[in-house]
Amino acid sequence: MDFSFGAEDAALRARARAWLTGHLVGPYAQAVGLGGPGSEHEGVGVRRDWERELGRGGWIGQGWQEEGYGNRRLSLTGQVVWAEEYAALRAPARVGHIGENLLAPTLIAYGSREQKDRFLPAIARGEELWCQGYSEPGAGSDLAGVRTVAVRDAADGLLRVTGQKIWTSLAREADWCFVLARTEAGSRRHRGLSFLLVRMDQPGRVEVRPIRQMSGTAEFNEVFFDGAVAAEVVGGEGNGWAVAMGLLALERGVSTLVQQIGFAAELERVVTAYATAGAPDPVLRERLVRQWAELRTMRWNALRTLGAAAGDPGAPSVAKLLWGGWHRRLGELAVQVRGAVAAAGPGLWAQGEPYELGLDEEQRLFLFTRADTIYGGSDEIQRNIIAERVLGLPKEPR
Repeated sequence: MDFSFGAEDAALRARARAWLTGHLVGPYAQAVGLGGPGSEHEGVGVRRDWERELGRGGWIGQGWQEEGYGNRRLSLTGQVVWAEEYAALRAPARVGHIGENLLAPTLIAYGSREQKDRFLPAIARGEELWCQGYSEPGAGSDLAGVRTVAVRDAADGLLRVTGQKIWTSLAREADWCFVLARTEAGSRRHRGLSFLLVRMDQPGRVEVRPIRQMSGTAEFNEVFFDGAVAAEVVGGEGNGWAVAMGLLALERGVSTLVQQIGFAAELERVVTAYATAGAPDPVLRERLVRQWAELRTMRWNALRTLGAAAGDPGAPSVAKLLWGGWHRRLGELAVQVRGAVAAAGPGLWAQGEPYELGLDEEQRLFLFTRADTIYGGSDEIQRNIIAERVLGLPKEPR
């Protein structure tokens, strides 16, 4: 297989690097490296401004299968080139990626023309941010168990949403939330669900509570809806499960390759720590070599499946299984190569609020990666998807 890029991709790479270098100045230069998983609390204000800068440059929505929304269309390899340059220069982590990469393609596939015209331009300009209202207490990986309901108000005919969502990234920054809710009374499992668009700025009807982690930061949030108005239904009432599953199939793709560039930088830091630790440990050395080889294999697998991922129900699950376990093992290595100092090094226990930890990058990496095999669909769920939808094995009894 040929994993190389062509002359057109090389020209785009030069243009992308020139644009990024020319715009990562002033306050944006100070935001280089900020944000991302485990650090979403960093520099939110300047990262939101950066989103609008990307919009003015036409760099949002490059892979949308829809013309006329102010976005620059790129080929699949072009999208990879842009993503690689973005990650290589450590440009600020995107606060608009949920709207661009999840909601927008879903609207293009399932939304009405009016919904596309209303929401896609604002996403392409970097002006409206989105969060995802899927998981609930008791309905995380088993998404069909959602209990949030939306009832049609007899007085005004509006759908009003009541319930709780959890583990909601960027909920405090988002202007909108797409919510999976039960709109058919008495329905169970996959039936009677609808995919709703809910504005977050509804005082008294939408409340966001940060979930404080042991690291002292709050990457995720709880969201409580108390009669919040749903502005739109995507795909029709009762068809929410099909829309939600269509969205989840889009969750991994080019972004997997971007993620791997960040992984490579983390691995390099761990290797450097090992090299400067003193006496070599052959067991740790062998594990680091294995991590490097597995990362290269993940890249080749991502490139191989990228074009076919939309038609392969197992490709996203395989990718999630690969990177979740890999990243968790890297977090373990990050503290093991440093020995006892990683558990009780200077600055670990910070002055200030009770139980607040003063973590360095490796300690934060270790703690955050404990969740990598759970969030975004646990390993058990991914294996079930592969077994049932790809291999055709019998479904688990319920």
